[in-house]
Amino acid sequence: MIRTAGSPPQHVADQLDRIVEELSDTFHGVFAPETVRRFVDETFELLDSHATIKTHLVTLTARFAKQRLTDYGHAQGLAHVTVPQVLFVCVHNVGRSQMAAALLEYHAFGKVSVRSAGSRPQGQIPAAVTDALRELGIGLTEAYPKPLTDEVVHAADVVVTMGCGDACPVYPGKRYLDWQVDDPAEAPIEVVRRIRDDIDHRVRGLLSELVDD
Repeated sequence: MIRTAGSPPQHVADQLDRIVEELSDTFHGVFAPETVRRFVDETFELLDSHATIKTHLVTLTARFAKQRLTDYGHAQGLAHVTVPQVLFVCVHNVGRSQMAAALLEYHAFGKVSVRSAGSRPQGQIPAAVTDALRELGIGLTEAYPKPLTDEVVHAADVVVTMGCGDACPVYPGKRYLDWQVDDPAEAPIEVVRRIRDDIDHRVRGLLSELVDD
């Protein structure tokens, strides 16, 4: 691939090449290397344009590109999917949607696939959010703000919006829910706990509808 003047430095470009090779092996027989390359480069650009701290940008690119390719395969019918997929969307993807995704994963025990994204992802997850979830034994050590992309919406069975307005594209055949939940950004821990419990109640209700125990 010929990179332009705005491309990443050579050492980063070399790391992206290795990611393309690894993901091409992972998705061998599903996607051509050219498709993998397109997703990796696009993912790096998306994360780079939104990231406040770019120390682990390449590592996050590998993770997010793999997720995007998985969802693209799901949406295209190229991957066998056995569980429903839920997408939580808020504005910055550092508060409500991250809490909802973490809580659903915690309760679902793998019976539901969970994604989260932001219509305008930016910033870092507030300490009060991570602390409130840690009180329930849920860690957010690997969470990071992710942009809302087309394939994740296509792959979702249920899309839950949480204060992102009309930013989320609407596709037929999907279930859309709009949860009116307060924003935990800059809120004190006692308020964040209340928001956490509100989301937890909603998540448990959604899970009971999606999964028959």
